[in-house]
Amino acid sequence: MRTLISTAFISLDGVVDSPGGEPGYRNSGWTFKEVEFVPEAFEIKGREQQESTALLLGRVSYEAFSAVWPDMAEFAQYRAMPKYVVSTTLTDDQLVSNWGETKILRSLDEVSALKETEGGPIIVHGSASLNHALSDAGLIDRYHLLVYPLLLGAGRRLFSTTDKDAQKLKLVEHEVYSNGLQKQVFDVVR
Repeated sequence: MRTLISTAFISLDGVVDSPGGEPGYRNSGWTFKEVEFVPEAFEIKGREQQESTALLLGRVSYEAFSAVWPDMAEFAQYRAMPKYVVSTTLTDDQLVSNWGETKILRSLDEVSALKETEGGPIIVHGSASLNHALSDAGLIDRYHLLVYPLLLGAGRRLFSTTDKDAQKLKLVEHEVYSNGLQKQVFDVVR
């Protein structure tokens, strides 16, 4: 079974909304506007590209990332990687042509089936709504979190608010950086 990894820039109060400057959110760009850049904190981002074998996104994140990531050197390894977009509304003619193989998945059952295929880890970037659904369905195996020392208040959050049984996580890697940023890698305990 393939490992499904959710990776996120997240505020201390759980917000993942618009970390890179996307329009429409009051604190947009909080990852670079509010916290000093420390290069070593982002080692995990390069490692994710090295170790992942597929990229899974929700429709909104796909539309945002596919507009810029194909041409960015920082995300070059994602170009050749198969991409999967979970959406009930996206159509094949809406997929970009310059970002490699992309397949639309229509349900969480299809995500579950993808996890059963041969291959290495599948990484989920952004995609707050998709993360909620994946978590509620028990499909996430690991979290890669870069936790920013910020309280942002309102905004989309990484974790579902569904009333459910407690889900235990095991901390498998962590580090704190000079700017207060924390790397936290958790495995989901089954």
